[in-house]
Amino acid sequence: MAASDFCANRTVIVTGAGNGLGKAYALALAAHGASVVINDINEERAEGTKSEIIEAGGKAVCDLSDITNYQDAGKIVQTAIEAYGDLHAVVNNAGNNRDRMFASMGEDDWDEVIRVHLKGHFCISSHAVQYWRNKSKEGVKPEARIINTSSGAGLQGSVGQSNYAAAKAGILALTLNQSAELARYDITANSVAPQGRTGMTEKVFAEMMKPPEDGGFDSYDPANVAPLVVYLCSAHSAHITGQCFESFGGKLSIAEGWKTGPVHDKEARYEVEEIQSVIEKLSEITPTAQKVYGT
Repeated sequence: MAASDFCANRTVIVTGAGNGLGKAYALALAAHGASVVINDINEERAEGTKSEIIEAGGKAVCDLSDITNYQDAGKIVQTAIEAYGDLHAVVNNAGNNRDRMFASMGEDDWDEVIRVHLKGHFCISSHAVQYWRNKSKEGVKPEARIINTSSGAGLQGSVGQSNYAAAKAGILALTLNQSAELARYDITANSVAPQGRTGMTEKVFAEMMKPPEDGGFDSYDPANVAPLVVYLCSAHSAHITGQCFESFGGKLSIAEGWKTGPVHDKEARYEVEEIQSVIEKLSEITPTAQKVYGT
């Protein structure tokens, strides 16, 4: 039995839905009426999420296709359409990490993280957008949603995670472009920078993220982020696009991205000798950026 019909008659793909944040999203979406396609590289975990949804009276199917392979990613979209007749939202949640200090980072460490995060976001979204664009050209409004996953690392950087931070920053720029280019087809694109227990954080931050022993509010419960994702996947969020939402515990905010700061205009070409004094003046009146995580 659905908790509400907030996402009734909507089909949503969630990648990395076998555990952590992705599982929390899938469970919440199903509880609010959505038909969910659970994508994960681990079949046992994916089937576990599916079983929980079905036992609670929801609708779910699994698809184990590789989000980083363009052709395979198209199969996930086809699974949604074949199982439920349509597709309304893609939640790009799957990720990995290969943490190293930049001076020690190898090429494979870089490629693997960029491949899973950035290419993975592209592949499945590309197939979904082609489907939605065709619907739009046929005169049918798809009411479509792309939900990307960034991170505080993408917003501010993170010591020991140059590859991860670069991928997550790239996802923010991708979201901006998608929102600008796809509005004509009735497709919105937003990103979420969540904090919660996941497979990537449970070892490194196990002590910090463990549930409170006194039974108080569990700030790191991934289910805290799920209501935002359910809303963004719904038909009710049609007016929201191009935003990055930070979500942690009971905190919700919209991130302020890079924007042009105070300008000093000489109205002529600078001499090299002039640059230092101009930068010093600009530095005095330009707001200081947030510190990089880990500094």
